[in-house]
Amino acid sequence: MVPRYQTPEMAELWSEANRYRTWALVEAYALEAWEALGQVPRGLAARLLGRLEAKPLDEGFARRVAELEEVTRHDLVAFTRALVEWTGDEEVGRYLHLGLTSSDVVDTAQNALLVRALDLILAELKGVQEELKRLALRYRHTPAIARTHGVHAEPTGFGLRFLSFYAAFGRDEKRLRQAQEAIGVAMLSGSVGNYAHVPPEVEAHVARRLGLEPEPLSTQVVPRDRHGEVLAALALLGGNLERVAVELRHLQRTEVLEVQEPFREGQTGSSSMPHKKNPVGLENLTGMARLLRGYLAPALENIALWHERDISHSSVERVVLPDATTASHYALRRLKGILAGLVVFEENLKRNLGLTRGLIYSQGVLNALIRKGLPRDQAYALVQRNALRSWEEGRDLRELLEADPENPLKGEALKALFDPEPFLRHVDAIYARFGL
Repeated sequence: MVPRYQTPEMAELWSEANRYRTWALVEAYALEAWEALGQVPRGLAARLLGRLEAKPLDEGFARRVAELEEVTRHDLVAFTRALVEWTGDEEVGRYLHLGLTSSDVVDTAQNALLVRALDLILAELKGVQEELKRLALRYRHTPAIARTHGVHAEPTGFGLRFLSFYAAFGRDEKRLRQAQEAIGVAMLSGSVGNYAHVPPEVEAHVARRLGLEPEPLSTQVVPRDRHGEVLAALALLGGNLERVAVELRHLQRTEVLEVQEPFREGQTGSSSMPHKKNPVGLENLTGMARLLRGYLAPALENIALWHERDISHSSVERVVLPDATTASHYALRRLKGILAGLVVFEENLKRNLGLTRGLIYSQGVLNALIRKGLPRDQAYALVQRNALRSWEEGRDLRELLEADPENPLKGEALKALFDPEPFLRHVDAIYARFGL
């Protein structure tokens, strides 16, 4: 991911040095298992872990791996050689990587990193959910116009918008946790996945040490539908991020102006028009969502590999896994900041409720006429012809209905139908479904 859209936590997690630190842990834990089985001398794993703690793998180590890879043309071989150099322990080097193939280390470490990446994403998601809950509660009983097809429809509770987003991100949380469980597997099953040179006990020990579960059946790689599930969950998360962004962008339009994303001191909205306050953060989120959807397609194509494995998936994953998790983390953090500083113009909420001169109450009038005894078609025609006159002549619907001789609803009975409050009478019941 380009630095502009990185977060410090994800940058560290996916750094070359941290990737190699995780590879080294897999190798050390495998040595522990071999020691317990009596297949290698005691104390090797402890020595390796001790030296890694005393001298952590850093960017200098990563550069050395890159130098060796120029010769070996194989990153894992370059890594093991660099690790022996780094620790200076030839006996450890003798037994390092015993019975393993490259994917045992790479896939297991990558899955451990993905689990951690999803932890970071879930933590950031929680912050977004808290902000949405705050806004939902703050505007729980605030009337606002609802729109269908972009056209004013009927009054609703302004807080329901935020509660709806809150509910959507709750579903995202479930999907992400399910994806985290799917990817949380370790694989140390050898060259073609049949444990010919490394017993299942080694895999089980390494999995336990990393907080993972053993992959029930691997080939030379972990099945890639697990990775596809992670990218699918992130793509859906992106869809909900964009849903929020598009709604708030619309509400910030000059003609609407019910909300505005934060505009910081010293910020400029345009290089040429000093008056501009643009929803650049929300537009950025729309762009991030497009990326997240884009990362899914290659992840799905990675599922079908040749026989026990090929490496067509490898180059894809080196890009999409760090980038998709980083983009998700960045986007959630940016949305959290926008929501925390969101400006709501309550006077414009009231203004927009009256913008159509009462047309938004047409259904209530229709239903009242039906209850009064008019056939539905006759009641619909009565309301519609007055509504069309309201559109064309710019007059209040209530005024036109009051003057219509065919309308049996007059005075206070008619006036009561032009009140937004009854439209919110079941809002509390909706909130109760979420324990709010």
